[in-house]
Amino acid sequence: MTNVDFLGIGVGPANLSLAALTDPVTDLKAEFLEAKREFRWHPGLMLPDSQLTVTFFRDLVTLVDPTSRFSFLNFLVQEGRAFRFLEANGIGCSRREFEQYFQWAAAQLPSVRFGTPVESVAVSDEGFQVTSAGGAIRTTRTLVLGTGSEPRLPAFAKPFIGDSVLHSSQLTDVRPQWKGRRVLVVGAGQSGAEVVSHLLADDNALPSSLTWTSSRIGFQPLDDSPFTNEWFSAPFVHYFNGLSDGRRAEILREQKEAGGDGITDELLTSIYRRLYHLDTVLRKDLQHRLLPSRRALGLKQDGSDLVADLHDVNLDSVERLPVDLVIFCTGYQRGLPEYLKPLHDRLPLTDGDFRIRPDYSIDFDGPEDLRIYVHGLAERTHGISDNLLSLVSWRSARILNSISGREVHQVDKTSTTVSWQ
Repeated sequence: MTNVDFLGIGVGPANLSLAALTDPVTDLKAEFLEAKREFRWHPGLMLPDSQLTVTFFRDLVTLVDPTSRFSFLNFLVQEGRAFRFLEANGIGCSRREFEQYFQWAAAQLPSVRFGTPVESVAVSDEGFQVTSAGGAIRTTRTLVLGTGSEPRLPAFAKPFIGDSVLHSSQLTDVRPQWKGRRVLVVGAGQSGAEVVSHLLADDNALPSSLTWTSSRIGFQPLDDSPFTNEWFSAPFVHYFNGLSDGRRAEILREQKEAGGDGITDELLTSIYRRLYHLDTVLRKDLQHRLLPSRRALGLKQDGSDLVADLHDVNLDSVERLPVDLVIFCTGYQRGLPEYLKPLHDRLPLTDGDFRIRPDYSIDFDGPEDLRIYVHGLAERTHGISDNLLSLVSWRSARILNSISGREVHQVDKTSTTVSWQ
């Protein structure tokens, strides 16, 4: 049996950030357990041209500790890429190279254990008793949950999942054939746009038709203006956290409608330009329809066809669209991890969500000295940035400060142009 000061479960960017910030803290013993055998970052949607939607300064550590050896800039230097990278990319970066950075950092962290799935968490006299595959047991008084999210699919689509109906997160794993086929892409966020761009990339492998639906009035750009970017700052999180539940919900809706779930300008322009080129210069036979204000309501098999029901929310009419391939770009959802089921009755919920405190710990009906912290489950209480890379290092530093009971990293000296308080 191994005892540690705190145990992280799941190693995505969030707990990897926490591991990197904890590494130089010699009086804390931590371990981070991950079921996968290596670090992978949304591998099913790792498309060749996918780009980060944030600057690389929002890496694992830089916004709270720019001197850390786990910074992205140090990765570039250590790999001998720094000069060429900066000339090629400026402050941008491809998703694939950022995944390489994550893998580089993970390989240097002795606290990270890959290939170690957690099977159950129970409460014992020693604290939390965490059992992993093979029967190994670790005890700790503090858990940090970072197990990520699951693809969100409408219930009507789940019986059809396979080679012809899939979630965008499965694209490079399933590798569906789309050349000469009728394709429907549902969802017009960043992942939907990346999928559409990928489908259009090869002149010799185009679909016969492409239908792309948006539930909103159009194909909205991501608002990357400086005042809007202040939503992704520590002062805004503090401000948001102090509001009432009802007002927080209203603000989240306003932010997402204003472009918080939008598409980068570069990608929108690229798709628009590509469709123009295919239509007027190459004169390809591809038939394409971009349909705003549409919601997919159903899916049926009709002979060799799949038939999707698309609801036009403006006209309140339904179109039955025969297709060969459907790709749902409908985001992700988080739920109670299976290993926490033994503690379910001791975790008070509000509308199905944990009750999350300002320091990202959750209400737990157990011994007072046992604490559970969460990554990526606090959008309702901490704001729109919670599921994104934007504040991952700041959140990890705040959790680390709370665990250690002291200011390991400075987290409250950030200024903004907007007066949030």
